[in-house]
Amino acid sequence: MKFTRIPKISQLISQGVPVEVIPTYAALSDYTNNKTGLCWPRMSTLAVILGRSPRTIQRHLHQLQDLGLVEFVERRRWRGRFAGYTYRVMHIVALIRRKKRVPTTGHGQPVGDAPPIFTKTRGSKTTPINPPQLARYFETTPAALTEVRKCSQE
Repeated sequence: MKFTRIPKISQLISQGVPVEVIPTYAALSDYTNNKTGLCWPRMSTLAVILGRSPRTIQRHLHQLQDLGLVEFVERRRWRGRFAGYTYRVMHIVALIRRKKRVPTTGHGQPVGDAPPIFTKTRGSKTTPINPPQLARYFETTPAALTEVRKCSQE
């Protein structure tokens, strides 16, 4: 299952996005690559999903472009023939740019600025022993075996 973040409906309405266009925006965001913000669904595919005509979807996409929420990028085939549009969903591009600027812990705090989670634990003063070193530590030499036998007899 794939999740895509889109702005809240109240934010979209306050930006002047018509209510009829919001489902088209959400469907377009479902097809968007979350790392690049690009997608290229056919208008007929979006029309079937939303139960609208391709002409209505085209009108909605142009409204979204006029509002600055979607950018059209032309795709060209070999020899320069028009292949269709690639859409760039701008809020995802903005999220990507924001993520690249400041690495965070996932809770909005920059990495390294947070106090330690466990405050009453002590840090280790010695480094842990690796398994190969541990095996050498407990080697069974004849001298070690005689010491073990003496201790067990007492």
